[in-house]
Amino acid sequence: MTIRFGPQLCTDLSAGARREWLVTDGLGGYAMGTVSGLRTRRYHGLLIMADPEHGPARRYLGLASLDATVTLESGRTVRLGVHEWADGTVDPCGHELLTSFDLADGVPRWRWQIGSVVIEREIAMRHGEPSVAVVHRLVSGGPVELTLAVLGTWRDVHGERTAQGPPPQAETTADGVIVEGAYRVQGDAEWRAKGEWWFGVRHREEAERGLTPVEDLWHLGEYSGRLDRPGQSIGVTASAEGTRVEPAEMTVERARDRGRRLGDDGRAADQFVIRTPTGPDVVAGYPWFGAWGRDTMISYEGLFLTTGRVEEGRQLLRNYAATLSEGMLANTCDTGSREYNTADATLWFLHAVDRHAQVDPDLAEELRSQVRSVVDHHTWGTRYAIKMDPVDGLLSQGAEGEALTWMDARVGGVPVTPRAGKAVDINALWVNGLAGLAERWPEDGYRQLHDRARQSFQRFVRPDGLLHDVLDQPEPGVRPNQLLAWSLPHAPLTPAADPLRRLTEQLLTPMGLRSLSPAADGYRGRHRGTPADRDRAYHQGTVWPWLLGPLADAVSKTQDTAVISDGIRAHRSEYGLGSVSETADGDAPHGATGCPFQAWSVAETTRVTE
Repeated sequence: MTIRFGPQLCTDLSAGARREWLVTDGLGGYAMGTVSGLRTRRYHGLLIMADPEHGPARRYLGLASLDATVTLESGRTVRLGVHEWADGTVDPCGHELLTSFDLADGVPRWRWQIGSVVIEREIAMRHGEPSVAVVHRLVSGGPVELTLAVLGTWRDVHGERTAQGPPPQAETTADGVIVEGAYRVQGDAEWRAKGEWWFGVRHREEAERGLTPVEDLWHLGEYSGRLDRPGQSIGVTASAEGTRVEPAEMTVERARDRGRRLGDDGRAADQFVIRTPTGPDVVAGYPWFGAWGRDTMISYEGLFLTTGRVEEGRQLLRNYAATLSEGMLANTCDTGSREYNTADATLWFLHAVDRHAQVDPDLAEELRSQVRSVVDHHTWGTRYAIKMDPVDGLLSQGAEGEALTWMDARVGGVPVTPRAGKAVDINALWVNGLAGLAERWPEDGYRQLHDRARQSFQRFVRPDGLLHDVLDQPEPGVRPNQLLAWSLPHAPLTPAADPLRRLTEQLLTPMGLRSLSPAADGYRGRHRGTPADRDRAYHQGTVWPWLLGPLADAVSKTQDTAVISDGIRAHRSEYGLGSVSETADGDAPHGATGCPFQAWSVAETTRVTE
């Protein structure tokens, strides 16, 4: 699949700046920006590096931009960059000269036309190294003089750096510069060091999200070279200091070859699977998420088994099993320490082990004692009042101020969707996990636990055939959590066509399923605004594409038609190019929101369309 846009979209800043590209280094770092070239997020840049020790939980922005200026034979100079400033001014307006943008085999390419002169840019990262390559090439016309202004910083990717503090420390070299001792910029053209602030660079997406939208960038220097004939190019690389460097053209070609071998779905999945010092892991979403246990386990089958990464998957499950504490899987390490704050990540881990065991039974045997500890701790009780009710065998969970299911948004420390008690998805996962264990190890006593929980699960069934979201709690309206009761491989209930149709009538959109039916009192159809506004809407009507996976599984069991729509396929050219977004508005036109590139969205839609 080649994604291609012509001048009508590329020169329209509002349209081009809403479509984002991403290339990754396989370590949790990335380069990211927009079709128009405008940096609309604090997270946009050409070299964002993951911390070698903490991985994607901590990332730093180094090289922000390379601004190209073309000097024609006539002496006329034309600037190809594009920036928005604190007062709202857009200058320069290089996007107005774009004739095309395409993303082929995972490599983004732009072309600008100035009369008979056509200049193209390609960007790629070297897989397994924190290194980006940018190539500017003369396609037609010429000769021209090409100048590339190098704009950099060194900051946490979630923040901003301004001229109120000291400028980045820069050490000039023969072919570029070393910044803060952290990264090196090198090029194959003449280098001239500079050293001045560019004040007030504005990020419109951060303004829309209610966050600080302005930062200052440091003009490190410029590369200049003459391009006499078509095919000549200037290459620039930016890499972590000490990283092996290769010619920029070579990095681009290697990336293109790798992307071609992976194929469309393989490339989409590949962006999330990373290597860390301890082994494989998964980035939950770009640009701001790190590795999350829940997201990893929900994504596991689609990212690893569907794409044939069985050995990497084995290593990942081993590593996550090693994080088990009191029968719970670690969810995040973003704060610098492991957090055990979910009721479902561990149950999704049981599901992932069961799915992996279908192709690699040895791993299940290897993890047998860890799996036993999960069941034992959930039976006796563990953190956050997660415990099996000895009367009915169902799991209950909940603690003051905590949101432990995937519907985990909080505002001011208070859960937006409190689901303490016996939640339908938690218990569907519990029954599913016990069933898989009982089949594998019938002598270990799992069958009795499973049969009691499965029988008690009938209490979730409402008179209309739909399911209660949480037993003995006020009904919030129709939610999609009940899908797991029908969709999982060892689901506690057999799906019926009529309840599923009524569920989809209320929740299904072209982008996925709403998290709450529009008829409910608390429904919010727009996932926009400040962080608090977005969190209030996060699970109150916002659409989640990953739920298309469970829906397709449930529907397939009724011998009905698959439900992955053309909408989600077309979406891969609408927001995060080649990928699937985290969320979308519940109301039409269902504009994409959240992370443009989300692991479980890609994993689940890929898995059920194979």
